Amino acid sequence: MIVFEKVKWKNFLSTGNGFTYLDLERYKSTVVFGENGAGKSTMLDALCFVLFNKPFRKITRSQLVNTINERDTIVECEFRVGQSSYKVVRGIKPNVFEIYRNGTLIDQSAANNDYQKYLEQKILKFNYKSFTQISILGSSTFVPFMQLNAPNRREVIEDLLDIKVFSRMNLLLKDRLRDLNNEVKECEHTVTLHQKTFDMQTATVQRMEGMVKDQQNDLTSQLLALKEENFAVETNLANAETELRDLTDQLATSASSQAQYSKMREYITSVKAKVNRNLSDIDFFMKNDTCPTCTQSIDTDIKVSRVEEFTKKDEDYQAKLKEMESVLDKLDKKVKEDSKMAEKYQTLKGDIKGYNKEKKTIAARLNAIKGKKTTNKDLESEKKQLSVYKEELEKKVAECADVNTQQSHHKVVSTLLRDNGIKSKIIKKFIPIINTHINKYLQDMDFYVNFTLDEEFNEVIKSRHRDIFSYASFSEGEKQKIDLALLFTWRDIARMKNSAATNLLLLDEVFDSSLDTNATTDLLKILRKMTDKSNIYVISHKMIDTLLDAFESSLEFVKENDFSSVRYSDPVSYTHLTLPTKA
Repeated sequence: MIVFEKVKWKNFLSTGNGFTYLDLERYKSTVVFGENGAGKSTMLDALCFVLFNKPFRKITRSQLVNTINERDTIVECEFRVGQSSYKVVRGIKPNVFEIYRNGTLIDQSAANNDYQKYLEQKILKFNYKSFTQISILGSSTFVPFMQLNAPNRREVIEDLLDIKVFSRMNLLLKDRLRDLNNEVKECEHTVTLHQKTFDMQTATVQRMEGMVKDQQNDLTSQLLALKEENFAVETNLANAETELRDLTDQLATSASSQAQYSKMREYITSVKAKVNRNLSDIDFFMKNDTCPTCTQSIDTDIKVSRVEEFTKKDEDYQAKLKEMESVLDKLDKKVKEDSKMAEKYQTLKGDIKGYNKEKKTIAARLNAIKGKKTTNKDLESEKKQLSVYKEELEKKVAECADVNTQQSHHKVVSTLLRDNGIKSKIIKKFIPIINTHINKYLQDMDFYVNFTLDEEFNEVIKSRHRDIFSYASFSEGEKQKIDLALLFTWRDIARMKNSAATNLLLLDEVFDSSLDTNATTDLLKILRKMTDKSNIYVISHKMIDTLLDAFESSLEFVKENDFSSVRYSDPVSYTHLTLPTKA
């Protein structure tokens, strides 16, 4: 609860250069009177100005400065909240806005708007609209609750029920949720980019792995082919070497065969020569009867004998020659075979040399293939980069998951903080209480209708006969009763919630216009009951004895020499007043 203690002002409206003081706690009930223009409503404007930087009435800021002195407008207000004492100072020409707590100036580093917000939200716990609905019932420019639109009605009720914090929380939450939504979008975009980068790098690694695998497969195929080729060469080499060894043994006897062949040809040639000589001798004795040398006659018997002899030799020679030619044929075959073996021997030696050379070539190719690395440095580098991209992606996904979680939680809380959430439940709980209090105060003022506010703060007013009325359909006096019932109800609710409750109740000209005598009496009874918890000020432009008798004290605003001043009914009060002086 806020307990307003003192307010003072100078050079404010019609007030001069000396402070006008009001001890707001001194009396439980005070009637404020004076002629029109004397400055009775100045206290309302001063309170609203110092607290909210705007007067109660529709007066511009520049009009608040005293037109004679034209500067040094100052309003100060002192009040208590719990164990803390506060003083708010606000001025024009020069501009002043200061808040003191327990005598110490509260930091003014923030902008004036933030400083004002701090005052309303952290200290007062209500704004101008709520303050005027709870503490002031005025005439002139005052807009009563029933004439407020739905959002403004809600604002007042939320201040009363101390649930406006949910609205402020929801506003902050909306800002945070908007930031989170942007973060989620940015996060999703970033994850998409990271995913694309990771996918591209994965494709690159897979492609290079395929290339390396193909390379490895190719090397393996080459290695197998070379091994098979080497095996074939070694097989051929072994066979050639074996065959060469066999030929070497066989060729060892070829020289003997050649010599026999040559010797046999010489024998045959010699035998053929003998055959020829023998045939010549036969032919000689067959054709000649006389010796050509000695010219002696050759005996026929000798001729026959020699022919027989030579014929017998020829037969022997022929038989021997036939035998020798048979042997020669065999030797010839053998020599030819040896010659082929010799050729084959040389061929085998050439083959063996070629095989050995081929083995060396294959061995070099095998070593070259075995020396090739099956891994690729570029591939390993790309794999490392892929790991980096994977870590970055996983980190960003985790961050986004956290942001998404925060977003989900904030959405849940936002749902709870909406008008149809927690606030709706609290309002629903208090609406019956509010309606009960309103109708009680209406009955206390002898106004018998059933007044009901719904959860959207729309009114339904029914007569005893269940006829439905609207606020606008009532007379000014009946409207004022409704306004008063609402004002008193708001104060009761504020006190219940210890939210916007104050000791101060200001009624401006409520007794001067629409209320009849009975209504005035009823209102005074209600006010009398409220004095134990309130400091009530009733402003009236009429000097009514009934009012003077009904209140503990009185204040008279008078205007002298163009300046307003205050006269207390209690002369002691003048001790703390400074009489206004003209600049």
